[in-house]
Amino acid sequence: MEELSELKLKLKNLNAEYARIREIAPEKRGEFGRELNAKKMAILEQIRLAEEAAMDVEVLPLDITAPCAANEKMPELYSCLMGSRHPLMVEMDRVVEIYQLMGFDVVESRQLDDEYHMFDSLNFAKEHPARDGYDTFRTEEGLIPPAHTSTMQHRVLKMYKDRLARGEDIAVVVPGRVYRNEDVNATHEHTFYQCEGVYVSESCTMGDMLGILREFFEKYYEQKLNIRTQPGYFPFTEPSLEFMIEKPKTLGGKKGDYLEMLGCGMIHPNVLKMAGIDPTKSHGFAWGGGIDRLVMLRYGLNDMRYFESGNLNFLREFK
Repeated sequence: MEELSELKLKLKNLNAEYARIREIAPEKRGEFGRELNAKKMAILEQIRLAEEAAMDVEVLPLDITAPCAANEKMPELYSCLMGSRHPLMVEMDRVVEIYQLMGFDVVESRQLDDEYHMFDSLNFAKEHPARDGYDTFRTEEGLIPPAHTSTMQHRVLKMYKDRLARGEDIAVVVPGRVYRNEDVNATHEHTFYQCEGVYVSESCTMGDMLGILREFFEKYYEQKLNIRTQPGYFPFTEPSLEFMIEKPKTLGGKKGDYLEMLGCGMIHPNVLKMAGIDPTKSHGFAWGGGIDRLVMLRYGLNDMRYFESGNLNFLREFK
């Protein structure tokens, strides 16, 4: 069907033809007039149909922020504005993949949990300061946004303890988001990400734990690294350690420069008992560390607030 504007132009030109009637011989004016009327009626019918068709077309709302019209190709200039995955999610997948290649299963953490899984099952004393409202967020219903991915440790042990009866090992990592009642600054956030590791067998040792952690960090930073530990304290591990790595060369690290990366240790017998595992027959180790810190070191960032800021200029650097 012809465009509506073209049809209206035809009608206008046809109306001009009526002025020629006075130039036609009287005996032919009737026939001439009938032909003009027939043409006019045909054009008017086409205009009517074209207007009805136009009314049936869905009119899309105008997006004044779009760099081009809906039926136009996106200019090359704006191709960089297309969305991408958040750098923390990309690096979270990288972390999980390294552990999976070492034979670990993956269980996602929770967004809300209870007092039992957050503290009681992890051997926290009733008067432990971490239970205090100044350190841990709580909902009006008494639920807790987890302050650490260790909140999943009891569930993981119960979920996989049947493996021990079959002579198999428990090997699981738990990535997830955690929440702390922190003052926000360049090195502290109230919302960030962690990855927990749990390993239990009949014969594992602390040496196995240090070997796994060293292998992980060497794969993540793609270089050989020296490691170091120092005594630490966590209610759910005994003995407990602070695990450090030699500062990667990519960050300007020199021999003897060490960075504390995570906490770890042998799982406390009370934690195993709470999950129905006999600590005289099986024992294990666990660790937990922040994902945000890993990413900051990998890319040389100095302010973790960038991750939650929604700053597009920052996020586009990781595309």
